[in-house]
Amino acid sequence: MKTGLTRRQWMQVGAIGSCLTLSDYLRLKASDEVGQQKRSGIFIFLEGAPSHQDTFDLKPDAPIDYRGEFKPISTNINGIQICEHLPELAKRADQYAIIRGITHNVADHGLAKKYLLTGNKVSQTISYPEYGSVVSREFPSTKELPTYVSIDEAFAGPGYLGSQYSPLTANKPKYGIPYSVRGVSLEEGLTVEKYRSQRELLRDLDITFRGFDDLDDQVRGMDRFQEQAYDIINSPATRQAFKMSAETDAEHRRFGRHEFGQSLLLAARLIEAGVHFVTVRLRPAEFDFDTHSDNFSRLKQLLPPFDLGLAALLDRLGERGLLESTAIMAAGEFGRTPRVNPSGGRDHWARAMCALMAGGAIQTGQVIGETDKTAGEPVSEGFSPDDLAASFFSNIGIGPKTEFLSNVGRPITLVREGRAIPGLL
Repeated sequence: MKTGLTRRQWMQVGAIGSCLTLSDYLRLKASDEVGQQKRSGIFIFLEGAPSHQDTFDLKPDAPIDYRGEFKPISTNINGIQICEHLPELAKRADQYAIIRGITHNVADHGLAKKYLLTGNKVSQTISYPEYGSVVSREFPSTKELPTYVSIDEAFAGPGYLGSQYSPLTANKPKYGIPYSVRGVSLEEGLTVEKYRSQRELLRDLDITFRGFDDLDDQVRGMDRFQEQAYDIINSPATRQAFKMSAETDAEHRRFGRHEFGQSLLLAARLIEAGVHFVTVRLRPAEFDFDTHSDNFSRLKQLLPPFDLGLAALLDRLGERGLLESTAIMAAGEFGRTPRVNPSGGRDHWARAMCALMAGGAIQTGQVIGETDKTAGEPVSEGFSPDDLAASFFSNIGIGPKTEFLSNVGRPITLVREGRAIPGLL
């Protein structure tokens, strides 16, 4: 009988004896088609769009009204320089890759955010899912854990995959304030035993309506959320993952006692617990990179928390042996204008931006791509957000050309236009 298994797959089967089931075979075959192992993921979405030329793509030889106030500093990789206000990341340039020359033509915050969160341009006919929803569909966590957690509410959502792949939304933790998540930490006066009783009542009521087979997607999603909420509330593992008070004060200080650092500390805890994807969404007004005015004074406040928090995340995952199994990406929705405006700010600029990737199969300690002398456009063709998404999905272990059957019965390619960036993986 011809099974289609590769030699590597037969070796995997041999290691577990003769217990190969159909589901085992299909799982092995799917992993071979992707060609990469399954990984967890963290997307750090720098909402508002930080200026690339003041962070990871400085142009010190450009005229003053282009290069701005910040100076480049050397990193621990010869020939790579980044902003002087990112000293901790400069010490760790061997742990990530910088992608410069990312370009697109969507300079509107709302549309660009959906583009960057899904890897597909906004369509009038298709609602594309964000990264975590795709991972939730492909790589579900164990029953007692959420697969996808969004720190702050999701923006793009599950799209055509359906509401059952929406994230568990967690509020951003604040240092020194007891942390709880709605649906994970029980409300005052509601015990687990009482919740079980209420759930049994709902189940009895559900039996009355079992004859109705035309449940729409929203209702199916609600049913899944009810089941998952029950499992989460009863799960010590999940409740422990969200228990920020379990961290030492030294660890809180390492990440930074600010919103960004505490959010990344929570992300690390969730990945360690077995959650497969976390989106950390830093949006205006709390952490606003939309610097139309006072760009440099505001970045002096914003970059140190970013620097400290991301450096701590890389260190912690590395120390716990999880960096190789966790794909990380940090990006905003676009870049900012090459020339500083009269208000001392930089405006929207989609023709050039940058991103960081780390973890998993990323070839770190390098810069891929290049912009011109004012950081206004990529040299040569550049890369699109679609390419960025294809690379990120590939690093997670999901083929970017995977087709899904949408909730309206239509097959849709995960990333329509993009391809993995050469030399990155």
